[in-house]
Amino acid sequence: MKRREFITLIGGAAATWPLAARAQQPAMPIRRIGVLLPASADDSQFPTWIGAFLQALGLSGWIIGRNVRIDTRWAGANADAIRHHATELAALAPDVILAHGNAAVGALLQVTRTVPIVFPVSGDPVATGFVDSLARPGGNVTGFSQFEFNLSGKWPEMLKQIAPGVVRAAVLRDPALGTGTSQFAVIQAAANSLGMNVNPVNMRNADEIESAIENFARTPNGGLIVAAGGAAHRHRDLIIALTDRYKLPAIYYERFFVAGGGLISYGASLIDQYQRAASYVDRILKGEKPGDLPVQAPTKFELVINLKTAKALGLEVPPTLLARADEVIE
Repeated sequence: MKRREFITLIGGAAATWPLAARAQQPAMPIRRIGVLLPASADDSQFPTWIGAFLQALGLSGWIIGRNVRIDTRWAGANADAIRHHATELAALAPDVILAHGNAAVGALLQVTRTVPIVFPVSGDPVATGFVDSLARPGGNVTGFSQFEFNLSGKWPEMLKQIAPGVVRAAVLRDPALGTGTSQFAVIQAAANSLGMNVNPVNMRNADEIESAIENFARTPNGGLIVAAGGAAHRHRDLIIALTDRYKLPAIYYERFFVAGGGLISYGASLIDQYQRAASYVDRILKGEKPGDLPVQAPTKFELVINLKTAKALGLEVPPTLLARADEVIE
């Protein structure tokens, strides 16, 4: 073989090696993400939050059907259903599970201590035993807490601003949350400085809520503070209907209450929480461990006011409060 022909042959072969190597490489496996939600598929808010999560995932390069699969379980508010779907998801051995709230996370931890779990929303994960510490979770769970205790002190202040005549407030709280006592203490301290008396009301079931609010409304100049928790979310329509029936000014922890006819809300942006949760899911899919990712507090808060409800209650919203609002519903 002539030298020129030999060089041409080798050069041609070299040019084909990378192509051959690429052809022999197996396709990248599709990663699997489980999603456990304590709500029904027709819920008015969860699809919006999940949409924000998927959009953020897409910005990190995770495309459904191309390199990631999403297995979603809508468990509703029933504890047995949540446990059933948690067991079902864990059995699929996904690469990571997104779980909303304490009930979902708690159910998952009963069936797996190895599958990574990320929560976009949770009460105090240390008090509930989900993580060892906020800085070093240590196990297979991490995520984003929904509130910090200082946030709770804002609720009496804003309720007093929008309804100056309120001198007493019932604090509706979820007794299943371990943070309830500490949260109420912060609310009480803030209320005392405003000359407002507050009393805790547990939200175990619909009858208890209805009876408590009915009794509370018999004395004038009252208002409600609805603290974060699964019970408030489950009974949100009832709570809003009761505040309307008894003409009680109320402040809530999340926008969907105000969109449904509530007066005012102030709390963490759950769209932002879900977007940030997507960043943790991305990092776990790329090899990081949940136990090394610190639990983070909310960084974005939103104030929402319903002017129609304010008018129905005979309240004039102060211009200073309107100026601070992130959204005004008319």
